[in-house]
Parts: sequence; C-alpha cells; structure tokens
Amino acid sequence: MAPRIPLSVLDLSPVTTGATGADALRNSLDLARLADRLGYVRYWVAEHHNLPTIASTAPEIMIGQIAAATERLRVGSGGVMLPNHAPLMVMERFKVLEALFPGRIDLGIGRAPGTDPVTSHALRRRQDIKEDDDFLERFQELILFETDGFPAGHPYRNVHAMPADVPLPPIWLLGSSGYSAELAARVGAGFAFAHHFSDYDPAAAMLSYRAHFRPSGWRAAPYAILGVAVVAADSDAEADRLALSADLHFVRRAKGEYLPLASPEEAAAYPYTPVDRERARHNRQRLIVGAAATVRERLLELVTATQADEVMITTMIHDHGARRRSYELVADSLAS
Repeated sequence: MAPRIPLSVLDLSPVTTGATGADALRNSLDLARLADRLGYVRYWVAEHHNLPTIASTAPEIMIGQIAAATERLRVGSGGVMLPNHAPLMVMERFKVLEALFPGRIDLGIGRAPGTDPVTSHALRRRQDIKEDDDFLERFQELILFETDGFPAGHPYRNVHAMPADVPLPPIWLLGSSGYSAELAARVGAGFAFAHHFSDYDPAAAMLSYRAHFRPSGWRAAPYAILGVAVVAADSDAEADRLALSADLHFVRRAKGEYLPLASPEEAAAYPYTPVDRERARHNRQRLIVGAAATVRERLLELVTATQADEVMITTMIHDHGARRRSYELVADSLAS
C-alpha cells in the first residue's frame, strides 16, 4: 500500500567499513528498486566529492541507471552542485535524461560545491573561477538558456541546449537556510529543505517559502519537500543501536574526518570525549530514531509544523539489509 503522506528517498550511496564504493553504488540500485515497489514518489541522489564515506559523485550517471532499473519513481538530483558545472552542460545532461525517461526526471540544484575548497578548485580550475558566490549568476544563465531569454547581440543568443525539443525537467532548489527558501520562492521553483543536517528551523524556512512563493513558468503553486534523517527498526532499542553508526559519522565529520560509515559495534567502542558526546546528542535532535510507531509520530509532528507537501527520507545504516528494512517500516507506518 502506498504511503498516505508522499514519501521519497535521498540517497548518498554511503560507503561502509568492510565494503567498497562499487558495493555502495550497487546498493543504491537495489534500494531504488525496493522504493519503487513500496510506493515512494521519487529517488534523489547526491553530489559529493573527495569524501571516502560517500560514493555518489556523479548524479547524472546514477539517475540514468536508477531510472532504467525502476518503473514508476521520479529520479533526480539532490542535488547537482551548480558551482561545479557550466549551466549549459547541466541543461544538456538533464535534457538527455528527460528524453530517455520522459516525465520521470527532477533537476535539484544546490548552492554549495559539496566538498572542501581545494577539491572545489580542482573541479572548477578550467572554468572562470570567482572568489565570490556566483550561484545566482549561474542559475540565471541556466534560466536564460531555457527561456531563450538572452537579448539580441548577446554571444549566447544562438546557443541552445540539445536536444532542443525536450523540456528541462522540473527545477528544485535545495537549501538549509532562510535565504534558500526566499530564493526558491522568488524564482518560483520547488523547494527541498535539508533538515537532516541543518540547525535552521525547518518550519520557519518552509512556511516562508510558501508565503512568498511567486508563480513562474516552472511551477504555478509552491511545493515543499522536507528532508529528514531516519533510522527505523523493529524496536526502539534496535533502532537506537543502528543509529550509533550515524552518531559516530557526525562526530567524525565535526572533526574533519570523513571515513567509511562504521558498524554499530565499531561506533560503540569508539573513545568519545565529552565534546563528542554532546555533538552526537545534538545531532540526535534532528535524527528520527525508533520503531515504526515512534517514527510515524515524529514525522507527522514535523509535517504538521512545516506544512510539508512531501517527506524525503535519508538513512545512514551500516548494514544494507537493515537499511532496506528501515525504508519498509517508514512506508508501512504512513500507509494509513
């Protein structure tokens, strides 16, 4: 039975101890097939670079693979990090995907590079790198290409993203702040809020987006997706044990340590400092952990507070079978 509240998946293709990046990518394909059968609405893959814990570096490739392996899911980017790419190249890649899988592709765009400054420079070194944030300039260029909006005499006036007869998929702006919400509302795009890692109040961001939304050629009405980190299991105690991996992952990231996702046993044996434990406790405030009933209650509270149109679940669990089970439980818990 399909969930009553639209549910989607955000997949980072986590690399775990004892496994490889190739294993992580194959697990993503397996999870996507499961999500397709369970009635999830869409499946988004991320773009991160130079992080040993994340295998998802090329969302366009994974989108094509996942769309080919599934039947109903919308598949998209959560997101393409626009600072790393020429807007025309992004458009062409997603038009090709839309041509191959019409009506099933989403173009989610992020403002951050998804990596550290040195790696970001390496990704962009053949581009016109600017010290200031040039996201808006790149985004406006993408829109002008799609709407044929360059004025007469502009050097890009006769440049067209091919295939020209295929529309660009729906555009979503990803964000973790009030600024992102305001920008998405101003340009009339869909909005996905990253509550799974942001300390910004999700209700404030999403309600602001809805209140200030301006209809556009992309979207007539606001649509807001809430990104939430969830670890579900058959009992609260088992979910708490599985979430130890996420605790250690967050602690290490805070120290600049990007290692493969540890098992619960490895995480339990880690020599946490008092600061580490406080960081893990803080992250647990965002992370929804528990049995199906516990998860359902907390998700419904968030949906009510934020007026989310859809919930996008991201789950970092060491064991792939337990990760699959978590998504099954979430879907079942919200099916009635």
